[in-house]
Order: sequence, then C-alpha cells, then structure tokens
Amino acid sequence: MSYTFKKEERLCSKRRIDGLFHNGSSFVLYPYRIVFTLAEPAESTASVPVQCILSVSKRRFKRAVDRNFIKRRMREAYRLQKSFLYDFLHEHSLHLLVAFQYVGKEKLPSAQLHQRMLQVLGKLKDESSKLYLEMDH
Repeated sequence: MSYTFKKEERLCSKRRIDGLFHNGSSFVLYPYRIVFTLAEPAESTASVPVQCILSVSKRRFKRAVDRNFIKRRMREAYRLQKSFLYDFLHEHSLHLLVAFQYVGKEKLPSAQLHQRMLQVLGKLKDESSKLYLEMDH
C-alpha cells in the first residue's frame, strides 16, 4: 500500500459533492465531522475505493494560512492511515465518497489529529459494513 494521496482520490466533481451532502450519512468524532455515502460502482473511479474532500470552516479560522495548515495536517493523517480502510473496501469491492470537515475551534497537535483520524477510519469501516449488509438484503 503506497502512502500517497493522488488526484483520483480527491473528490472534485460538483455533482458528486452535492450528492454526498444531500444523501450522505454523517457522524462527529471531535474534531472531525464525517459525511459519507456509498458510491455507485459504475460512476466511481475503479482504481480507488475512496474519494474524499477535506474542509475547514472559514467562520472558525479567518486566516487562509490557518485553514491550509489544518488541511495539510488532516491530509497527512489520512494519507498515512488510509490503508486500514482501503483493505476492507477492496475486500468487499465497495466505493465510498467521504467529506472530512474540521469542526474544532483551535489547532490541535498533530499526534491528536492522527489518533482521531484512526478512530474515524475505524468508525467509517463499521458504518460502511452496515451499509453493505443493508445493500445485500
């Protein structure tokens, strides 16, 4: 598993982003709010099981420097730990669309963001397996 975050893994399509926020399920695991949905296999990029978008609120962090700093840290945490989720999704040939939103009020240490991201990916795995089971029945 390579620890990269390529263009194909980023969610860029306006139509798919709108679909994610209108039809997706969500949960909060401080400092993240996660919105996710199963993507149709036909419309998803076959090579990557997850397409995601990262965002930080402009209302909470006025300066772009701060928003970019937090996004960089979130990307790093996701990039290093995504294999945990990817293995499960490859196994069941599932495709997810995910939005990671930072809802914290202050910048948290990198170690804490990494630890929370691991918990988030674990919960995403559980939730997507529930969706998978519902889909089968």
